[in-house]
Amino acid sequence: MKTIIYTKFVKNLFISTLLFFLSVALIAQEEEQKTSKFSFNGSIDAYFRANLNGDNTAPDGIPNAAPGSSFANLPGFALGMANIVAGYEGDDVGFVADLVFGPRGTDAIFASPIYSATGNIVNQLYAYWNVSDDIKLTFGNFNTFLGYEVISPSGNFNYSTSYLFSYGPFSHTGLKADFTLSEDFSLMLAVMNRTDVTELNLDGKYAYGVQLGYGGQYLNLLIDNGAYEIDYTGGLDLSDSFYLGLNAAYFDGDGAGSFAGVAIYPQLTASRNFTIGLRSEYFMETDFFGAINASNVEGDASVFAITLTGSATIGDLTIKPELRLDSASDESGNFLNSDLNAQKSLSSFLVAAIYSF
Repeated sequence: MKTIIYTKFVKNLFISTLLFFLSVALIAQEEEQKTSKFSFNGSIDAYFRANLNGDNTAPDGIPNAAPGSSFANLPGFALGMANIVAGYEGDDVGFVADLVFGPRGTDAIFASPIYSATGNIVNQLYAYWNVSDDIKLTFGNFNTFLGYEVISPSGNFNYSTSYLFSYGPFSHTGLKADFTLSEDFSLMLAVMNRTDVTELNLDGKYAYGVQLGYGGQYLNLLIDNGAYEIDYTGGLDLSDSFYLGLNAAYFDGDGAGSFAGVAIYPQLTASRNFTIGLRSEYFMETDFFGAINASNVEGDASVFAITLTGSATIGDLTIKPELRLDSASDESGNFLNSDLNAQKSLSSFLVAAIYSF
């Protein structure tokens, strides 16, 4: 009788122990699944840049000669930025906190801080709700929906940026709704603070955005207190190794100048670890808009910029050598020679290192 009781006790103990460890394993698996919804990624970048026919000094930290576009304008060995992105992707809701540190980040958040002492490190900060399979709401500060290029160098092929990107909006704060209309068509509607004013609304005025997408091609409209920008962004895979990107835009500043331009981005994949690409851009402005900084007394000017970039990957590290030529219709205050005299063109070379994680 004792043997039977003892056997039952051992059997029950074994079953209980087995169930306990099974429960622990299931809880651990469930916690792992929850944890896996969190993400942490980003990039760091640095570069060396030299003008081939211009001044290479930067008194007071401001370069004497550089293209009129944003980022990658500092002479000699220079820093880009550290980009740290944390996020959570749930079944229905999630968030993104995107922080930037360094010169490129400072230039990207140029309108901050206004209120917060740390506003100049917040590149994006938003929450989202997948209302259904076809509707997504995003609330907070997010990078712009206009343009072919982005702020993070890891998201661009060329390291330096275009005039079209540099003088379009960088970021918005507000509410946007993305709609999946069909397998190919998408629609986005947004109401936001004034362009690039990301921390608060200063004057009670708002900007409005619309994006219509079809098969990877996007037509964008931004209306901001009388000013507006129309933008087309798209691209095509012409073969397994050849890609062609395109960006065209027109901006009317409601009396504060205007610009228009087009840029094409042919890219050829030469091998598994090396791609070569070209950005060819024509950009024109009116009424001293300010991008070209030309000496033309009438305030109308244009620039043709061609940028040849190589991209070699070594694991998570990307090396980008780049040769760029900017040629303006008039002498430009951006293109100073070694005697600090304005000239019509500027040629420059850089090599950048980007590590993504």
